[in-house]
Amino acid sequence: MFFFDRDIKAKVLDDKSSRKVLAHDKDLMACHLFFKKGGVGTVHRHAHTQIAYIIKGRFEFDMDGDKAILEAGDSVYIPGDAPHGLLCLEEGELIDIFTPQREDFLG
Repeated sequence: MFFFDRDIKAKVLDDKSSRKVLAHDKDLMACHLFFKKGGVGTVHRHAHTQIAYIIKGRFEFDMDGDKAILEAGDSVYIPGDAPHGLLCLEEGELIDIFTPQREDFLG
């Protein structure tokens, strides 16, 4: 299955972030997220296992109270049900990979 960027509309999440759902099926999903400086991914949890890969920018990730600054080329593994969030320190983009796919991101 092919997914073409030109056909994928970004969903605006708030005034500082948006998301494109990329290739996916019931077992796996990739998303491209865009953040402006000051954008926040509020601490939350979900059953899905997640990996985030930083394409560009700088982000402060909070994993259950443990914080780290991630930059382009860095990544983070987030186990299912782990509380996590982020603060965008410098405008950037990241790729999120989920297993299984996030049904709540579809539609």
